[in-house]
Amino acid sequence: MNSSPREFDVIVVGATGFTGSLVAEYLCERYGVGADLRWAVAARNQQKLSALRESLGSPAASLPVIIADTLDARSMSDLAQRTRVVLTTVGPYARYGSELVAACAENGTHYCDLAGEVQWIRRMIDAHDATARQSGARIVHCCGFDSIPMDIGAWFLQQQARERYGAYCDSIVLLVKAMKGGASGGTMASIMNVMREARADREVARVLARPYSLNPEGGPRGPDRSDQRGIRFDVDAQNWTAPFIMATVNTRVVRRSHALLGYPWGESFRYHEAIRTGRGIGGWSRSAMITAGLAGLVGAASFGWSRGLLERYVLPKPGTGPDAAAREKGFFNLEQIGRLADGRQIRGRITGDRDPGYGSTSKMLAESAVCLALDELDSAGGVLTPAAAMAAPLLQRLQANAGLSFEIRD
Repeated sequence: MNSSPREFDVIVVGATGFTGSLVAEYLCERYGVGADLRWAVAARNQQKLSALRESLGSPAASLPVIIADTLDARSMSDLAQRTRVVLTTVGPYARYGSELVAACAENGTHYCDLAGEVQWIRRMIDAHDATARQSGARIVHCCGFDSIPMDIGAWFLQQQARERYGAYCDSIVLLVKAMKGGASGGTMASIMNVMREARADREVARVLARPYSLNPEGGPRGPDRSDQRGIRFDVDAQNWTAPFIMATVNTRVVRRSHALLGYPWGESFRYHEAIRTGRGIGGWSRSAMITAGLAGLVGAASFGWSRGLLERYVLPKPGTGPDAAAREKGFFNLEQIGRLADGRQIRGRITGDRDPGYGSTSKMLAESAVCLALDELDSAGGVLTPAAAMAAPLLQRLQANAGLSFEIRD
């Protein structure tokens, strides 16, 4: 079990990458080195680790560094045995994450990542959920912009509905109202890998298409169908909407959370995400442009030759990202509309103070790891979601430390 003594509370794997270095910077600034949080950084290259430690300044002079290879099962097992929590930014996870998940599940080590690869998460559930339940390891995927604001946000809105109206929402719609920040190179690499797998394996395509593909096998399924693909008018928001590229991940995470929590919101609960584009002809036009752009991206990513061109010349590269000034100028603003069975509504807003893909994501991931390491959690082991594993304690940390806000709009 994870309660046994460990050398570290958290090990950051992939710390020399772009997002990993942001996580290390955040942990150093927020929690220090050699203080209450015992943490270390790990990667394959000693020189890069030394350079990272030097870049963090004199406070990090004693920061422990660990040489580890995510493709080496023995290396991952040895690493997992040394810490209470593993935090990893090494993706695409379908290529570089499986050995580490297996090691954490077997050794009772909690785990969090930035995975948004539904097909791989399904494989991890099938392969390691039972082992993690037995060992007590909490394996928590999707601890960045996809899908913490949406997953914790849905849980928060439902708690507020229960407190205010004595009942949960039958449905929740989340709309991306405003967002500033470039697409993460790691996220785009993961999307390209998902498309590659889907073209090569029909079962992967089927997993991606099923709205409840991350739910426990044999459990009830709700009324949700496929994610939005075209232009829609949302009556409650009185706005045109467009497809949101991350809905394929987020909606399935929220539905798995609901299932793991025991279906408290009812088996007919519905959840949907889209981008809010405005009213009138302007809103319709923006929705049309976003829809066409997304369709073009998916189409180009579906074929090997065009996918290669995208990866080489168009998409941001993994390990690269915006500078500090650009990250600080970024933000996100999400709108929630919950509807109760009697027609009453409750509306929420979720905001973040940095660009979603890097600045805010690195803080969310870091606080997830600290929450798993230090907070008293009542969740059991298994392949979980942020809300199923950490809901209230993580919500508190996100608002206190990570620049997120969750609020009800009266």
